Amino acid sequence: QVQVVESGGGLVQPGGSLRLSCAASAFTFSTYVMSWHRQGSGKERELVASISKPGDETNYADSVKGRFTISRDNGKNTVYLQMNNLKPEDTAVYYCNARSFGRSIWGQGTQVTVSS
Repeated sequence: QVQVVESGGGLVQPGGSLRLSCAASAFTFSTYVMSWHRQGSGKERELVASISKPGDETNYADSVKGRFTISRDNGKNTVYLQMNNLKPEDTAVYYCNARSFGRSIWGQGTQVTVSS
């Protein structure tokens, strides 16, 4: 079954860190651009970070630059999002997306809550 599955979300205090993972299956992972998106309560879904197919180019939303790092392991069919210095405004459901030639695969999302 073609899918991406996110994991690693949870509750963390402001200033803390989390590492999200997204495991892909049943498609050629290395030929897809991967990205992380998030959607806060009452807000539209927004792009957080993206990474090129070989992993040599990354892009970040201004709100997370310097705090979040996206990476991928094409041998493990997995993309990661390392999140440091988390803020309450980072609270959202985080979604993984795989995109290639008009095909877009979304995961179910993982909740990240930043609160004291």
